[in-house]
Amino acid sequence: MIEGHGDDLYRYNNIKMNFSSNIYNGTDMSELDAYLCTRMAAIRSYPEPSAASLEQMIALECGINPDEVLVTSGAVDAIYLIAQAFRHEGTCRIVQPTFREYEDACRVFGYRECEDAALCWLCNPNNPTGDVLAVKDVLALAERHRLLIVDQSYEDYTMAPLLQPADVAHRDDIILLHSMTKRYAVPGLRLGYVTASSAIISRLREQYRPWAINALSLEAGKWLVQRGETAIPDLPSYLAETQRLRQALDGIEGIKTFETQTNFFLCTICQATAAQLKEYLAREHGILIRDASNFTGLTPHHFRIATQSPTENDALTAAIRCYTAETPKQYHAKALSRKVFNKK
Repeated sequence: MIEGHGDDLYRYNNIKMNFSSNIYNGTDMSELDAYLCTRMAAIRSYPEPSAASLEQMIALECGINPDEVLVTSGAVDAIYLIAQAFRHEGTCRIVQPTFREYEDACRVFGYRECEDAALCWLCNPNNPTGDVLAVKDVLALAERHRLLIVDQSYEDYTMAPLLQPADVAHRDDIILLHSMTKRYAVPGLRLGYVTASSAIISRLREQYRPWAINALSLEAGKWLVQRGETAIPDLPSYLAETQRLRQALDGIEGIKTFETQTNFFLCTICQATAAQLKEYLAREHGILIRDASNFTGLTPHHFRIATQSPTENDALTAAIRCYTAETPKQYHAKALSRKVFNKK
């Protein structure tokens, strides 16, 4: 699914507002930029083979032992590492619709999907729906499987209670995935980590490649953890703005939105496909949304929105209202005519 994620900003040259990535984009990164400029000499030496210094800092922050933490090159790296380490189990269950990489990683390592599988993958809060499963229900799910992997990459984007690293440090049936990418809004650094029992972490280390974390990412990670501030300065206000945006979009004829407990949510459009709406918004308004049709279980009419600033959210609402006001078939017929004319 390398080409199927959101935030495909690199495909366009006119985007002014990006609703396709779930990561909060209102963070001032100037302090981190300035700090990394002072650490550029680090690239002239090999980094730590296992990011042990960062793992110690994360363990202290979480109230667990360093041997219960494994830093990875983003949460996706952890997903493939777990699938590889437990491949002998042979069967998996994936709670759908959800992040496609669980399915892809299990396919790479030869798993067979079934309901009573050894491994179960749960995204909580869930991408793309924004749903959050209650802690008691997560623990009940763990009882049904040999190993439950809970991807909590969006844990800093919800106020719902979630499992904490200390809750699973002495269990051999639950793994938690965490994303520094999401927490600190630094997707280009590729930083994530796993918390689990020391026995599970030891097993993952057997598959771990040396120098998985480059020197600058390691320096940035330590600076961010030590600084202690997450990307979103006022989460309650941000989530309230999410609900305001969702209600505004829900008021547009032909658009339906779904409830969420995070900063992003699913929508459907009945007059056209999500791909057509995405094309229109990018071309005519410089707005990028996430076509969610490639999530297992969703349809060509599903798209995902992540809340931005109030001004940007109002601009998105107005642009979608414009699109639905004009018959989408008429718009795309005109767009096709323009393409044919330009070729001639």
